[in-house]
Amino acid sequence: MRLLHTMLRVGDLQRAVDFYTKVLGMELLRTTERPEQKYSLAFVGYGRNPEHAEIELTYNHGVEKYELGTAYGHIAIGVPDVYAACDRIRASGGNVTREPGPVQGGSTVIAFVTDPDGYKIELIQRSTDSE
Repeated sequence: MRLLHTMLRVGDLQRAVDFYTKVLGMELLRTTERPEQKYSLAFVGYGRNPEHAEIELTYNHGVEKYELGTAYGHIAIGVPDVYAACDRIRASGGNVTREPGPVQGGSTVIAFVTDPDGYKIELIQRSTDSE
């Protein structure tokens, strides 16, 4: 068994695709339009299944905003240099919501960014991962 994808509901599909591709550097892997069912999908990621997990961005036609609720936490992405990643994210118009630095009570370097729909993304410095 393996994790295939995580689905996030978004209020503007193109805005979300732009954030994940232009700000976080993911690829747009595929899209699906279902006008009769009134939804559109875009899959993004750093590679395709089965080698990589993907993010499914779901736009339900006519819904521009969602309540995130209190159960959702965040998506985590491994990067070789959190400080450099945050600089690139800021330069691309992204929102760094927790500056880079060691996790409280530990030594792992992390930061948080927030996507245009309010979803949190944790960046974790890992020397073996590529950006």
